[in-house]
Amino acid sequence: MKAVRGTAAALLALLVVTGCSATPSDGKKPSAASASVNPSPVATLPGATDAAWVQLMTPMNEGAVELLTMAAERSTDPRLRSWAKDLAAAHRTELDRMRALLKELGLPSTNVHEGHEMPGMVTPGDLKQARAAEGAAFEKVFVVQIREHLEQSAHVSRSEVDAGSEASATKLAAVLVEARERELDGLKRIAA
Repeated sequence: MKAVRGTAAALLALLVVTGCSATPSDGKKPSAASASVNPSPVATLPGATDAAWVQLMTPMNEGAVELLTMAAERSTDPRLRSWAKDLAAAHRTELDRMRALLKELGLPSTNVHEGHEMPGMVTPGDLKQARAAEGAAFEKVFVVQIREHLEQSAHVSRSEVDAGSEASATKLAAVLVEARERELDGLKRIAA
């Protein structure tokens, strides 16, 4: 079990460090496999996995809330609009818990991933692309971006559950894993 936890911790640290890169000149997000290394400040004290997780999940949710709010206002599909509205509210509640966890762990409230591109992160460029699209084109952009966010945040949260050492962080991560599974199922039903 220790080997699994060590591997999960290494995976989370690797996701945080190698998943971050400066925005490419073409404005496209790098894939997880092609992301260049651009280390970000990550805690190195006991609980580093917990710190890395909450410092990543907070901006991931912040960007997702903006996109979800946009979908709740602009989608032409009433089911998608309602789902996005509910999910935006749930993400805001998660953000409140994440910000409290940042404070509890003595971490800065600033976004240590500002300007970084990584899988699952809704970026200003993504939001600009969504704003430029309308109707079915908007919904297609939205579904692709929010699915990537939900899948990646579930993946990172599973790593926290497996390797985290702070009970409050691992408990919140477990809640997020369950939530993301439900949210992805809801998205599949609507997008089918």
